[in-house]
Amino acid sequence: MANDFVSVIKPTAMNTEGGEGVDSRRPVPVLPVRDTVLFPHAVLPLTVGRESSIQLIQSLGEEKSILVVAQRDARQDAPQAADLYAIGTRATVHKVVKMPNQSLFVFTEGNERVHLGEFTQLTPFMTAEYESIAETEMEKTPETEALQRNVVSQFQQIVTSSPTLSDDLQTIAINIEEPGRLVDFIAASLPFLTTTDKQDLLETADVTKRLERINKHLAKEIEVQQLRNKIQSEVQDSVQQSQRDYYLREQLKAIQKELGDVDESQKDITELKEKIEAAGMPEETKKDALKELSRLSRMSPMAADYSLTRNYVEWLAVLPWSKGSAGEVDIKKAKEILDEDHYGLKKVKDRILDYLSVRRLKPDMKGPILCFVGPPGVGKTSLGRSIAKALGRKFSRISLGGMHDEAEIRGHRRTYIGALPGQIIQHLKRVEVNDPVFMLDEIDKLGRDFRGDPASALLETLDPEQNNTFRDNYLDQPFDLSKVLFICTANQLDTIPGPLLDRMEIIELTGYTEEEKVNIAVKYLVPRQVKENGVDPAMLDFPTESVALVARHYTREAGVRRLEQQIGTVCRKVARKIAEGATEKITVTPELIHEFLGGIKVRVDTEIAERTKRAGVAVGLAWTPAGGDVLFIEANKMKGKGGFTITGQIGDVMKESMQAALTWVRSNAGKFGLEEDFTKDTDIHIHVPAGAIPKDGPSAGITMATALVSLLTDTPVHPLTAMTGEITLSGNVLPVGGIKEKFLAAKRAGVRDVILPLECKTQVQEDLTPDQIEGVKIHYATRIEEVLAIALPTTVQEVVHDEAVRDEVIHAAVV
Repeated sequence: MANDFVSVIKPTAMNTEGGEGVDSRRPVPVLPVRDTVLFPHAVLPLTVGRESSIQLIQSLGEEKSILVVAQRDARQDAPQAADLYAIGTRATVHKVVKMPNQSLFVFTEGNERVHLGEFTQLTPFMTAEYESIAETEMEKTPETEALQRNVVSQFQQIVTSSPTLSDDLQTIAINIEEPGRLVDFIAASLPFLTTTDKQDLLETADVTKRLERINKHLAKEIEVQQLRNKIQSEVQDSVQQSQRDYYLREQLKAIQKELGDVDESQKDITELKEKIEAAGMPEETKKDALKELSRLSRMSPMAADYSLTRNYVEWLAVLPWSKGSAGEVDIKKAKEILDEDHYGLKKVKDRILDYLSVRRLKPDMKGPILCFVGPPGVGKTSLGRSIAKALGRKFSRISLGGMHDEAEIRGHRRTYIGALPGQIIQHLKRVEVNDPVFMLDEIDKLGRDFRGDPASALLETLDPEQNNTFRDNYLDQPFDLSKVLFICTANQLDTIPGPLLDRMEIIELTGYTEEEKVNIAVKYLVPRQVKENGVDPAMLDFPTESVALVARHYTREAGVRRLEQQIGTVCRKVARKIAEGATEKITVTPELIHEFLGGIKVRVDTEIAERTKRAGVAVGLAWTPAGGDVLFIEANKMKGKGGFTITGQIGDVMKESMQAALTWVRSNAGKFGLEEDFTKDTDIHIHVPAGAIPKDGPSAGITMATALVSLLTDTPVHPLTAMTGEITLSGNVLPVGGIKEKFLAAKRAGVRDVILPLECKTQVQEDLTPDQIEGVKIHYATRIEEVLAIALPTTVQEVVHDEAVRDEVIHAAVV
C-alpha cells in the first residue's frame, strides 16, 4: 500500500532501460497504489503495507521491474484487475527499507508509460503483461515553444507564491528541455492536482495535448491564487484596525498578567456574569441582564454610555431576587421579644402575633400593610424594629416626611442624567434580602408638587394584589415585593389620601398614662440614658419617685420622647459632677431635679383646681395629633344688650356647638331659676384659652353648656372633673371620637371624674385597660341634665367638700 509520496525527477540522468531491456510479453508484478500516480523519470518513495504487496516486493529477484498502477477507488483494500486504471508506469525498485511496524518503505523510479495487458496471476499478488506507450514527439513551432515557456513561467509564479513548494523546483523546471518530461515533472510536483487529473496526464501520450492540459491547470491555479489574495486583502483591510486593537489588548493583558496587574474591565464583566447567574432572577430579567452585559463587554470603557450600562447591570446583579431571611417563626419567642422591648401596647402586640401565627401556618402568604397611627414618642418606629427582630428578618426604615418627588419612590428612567432606582429598590439592595421589614415613617407627611405625587406612587407598592410585580422606572423589570412586610407610621390619618389609606390596616397607638410613662422610663429610658452619657450605673440612683416627678411636672405629652430628653439632661448633669471629682453615689432627689431642670414646668392638676374655683369655667377634653389634651372653656357675663361673643381661634363647627349650648340654656332657663329673657340686659362671652392654637369639632358641646349654667347660676363645677360630648338643641348627649386619647389626657392632668356619652362605653371597654382606668371614675350620660347633675354641686356639703379638695391639691403640689 502506498499513500504518502515525494517525487523527484532526474533532470539529466536518462533511463537507459527504456523499453528495450525488458520483455514486454513476460508477466511483470503489478503494485496497486492509492491516491498516487507515478510519472516516468520520477523517483517516488512508497509505503507498502498490504500483505499481497509485501509478498510482491519480497519476490523480486535480480529483476527489479514492477508496474505501478493507481486504484480507481482508494478505499478498496483488496483491489482486483478491474479496479485498476489501464494505464500505469513501469518502474524500477532501487531500495527497500523494512519499517518497525512490518511495512516496507520502497524507493521506485518511473521508466515509461505502459498499457496493462492480460493479467496472468491474481494471487498472492497480481502479475500482468504490458505494452509500452510511445510518446508522440511535439513539432517545434513558435506556438509550441511559446506554450512551453508559458508553462515554465506559470510554474515559477506558482512556486514563488506557494509557501509549501521549494524554490529548487523552479531551477529544475528551467533545466528540462524535453516538453514531455517537463509536463511530467510539473504534474508530479503540483500538490493541488487530483489523482484523476494526474492519471489523465499520464494517459495522454501526445506531448502537445499534455502541454496544453498542464497549461490550463496552471492558469486555473494562478487565477485561484489571485482571487484568494484579493479576498484576503479585502478581509485584512476590513479587520486590520480591530485586529490591531485586539492584538494590542491581548499584549496589554499579557503584560499586565506578567506584572501581576489585572484587566479590571474584563474582571468586572466576569464578576457581573457570575453575580447574574447566582442572583436567581426570573428568566426574562436574566435574559435582559445578559444582553446588557454582552453589550457592555463590547463597549470601550471610555464610551459615554459605559458607566450608565455598567451601573444598570450592577443594580440588576446585586438585587436579592430570590434570597430571603425568613425562617420558622417561634410565636412564644416573638411574644417574649415584643414584651421585653415594649411596655403595654397589648392590642398592637396581639395583632402582630396574629400575623406571625398566620405566617407560620401559611409561609407564602402576602405581607399585610400595617399602619401604626399615634402621637409622637409612643414607640411606633421602635415597634417596627421589634417586629423584625421577632421575625428574624432584616429591618430598614424609609423616612417619607417632606418627600415631594414621585421618583423617590419609583425611581428615574435610565435616560435621565444621574438616574437611580427609587427608595424601595435602594433599601432592598442594602438589606440584601427580598423579605425584610420596611418601616415607611411619617406617611402622613408626604407632599406633592410639580414633581408628582409620591402618595400615588405608593399605591402600587402598598397593594398586596399588585406589588408582586412592582416595576421600578430605572430597572424596568418586575420585582416581587409581596414577601416584604410593610409597616407605615403616621401621627394622624386626615392627610393620608383615601385610596392609600384603604390599602393599609390601621392600628392605633394611643398615649401613655403617668404610671405607664414611669414604668417605661425605669425599664428602658433611664438605663439607656445612663449608658449613652457614660455614667457608671453604680454611681447613679434614679428612684421611681423622681422619675414620676419628671413625668408629671416637666413633660406634657402623650409619648415619652420629651421625658427621655429630660432624663438625659439629668444624666448629663450627674456626669458633670462625676467628672468634677464626685466619688460617692449620687441619688437623684426632687431637690436635685429642681436644680438640674429648673422650676416646675407643668401644673395641670393644680391649674384645674385653681381655675375651676370661679363659676363659669368647665374642663373639656380634646384630641390632638400629639395625643389628647385638656381644654378649658371659660364663660363670663356683663351688662349689655344680649350680645354673644366667641373667642379663642375656634372653627365653624365649634362655634355652632356654642350657639347650640346657649340656645338650650335659654330654652331651659326656668329649670335653673333664671328669667326667661335673662339675656335681654346681659352680654355673654365664651373664650377658649390657648388662643393661638386652632380648635374645632363638636365634642366640647356639653362642656360649653356646663360652663354657661355654672356662670349663670354662680356655681363652680366640681374640681378635677372633665367631660366630652356633643350637645343637641334638645339636650341629648351624642358620642364623639378619640375617647382613649382624651381619657389618658384627663388622667395625666390629675382628673378624678370623667363624663362621657353613654354610647362611648364600648370604646372604653375595648381600648382602656383596668390599670389605665384605675383612679378615675367614669360617668356616662345621655342627657345634658345628667351631665349638669354630675358636674355641679347641688348641696352645701358638696360645695364645702369641693373647696377642701381644691385646697388639698394646691397645697400638695411641689413648690
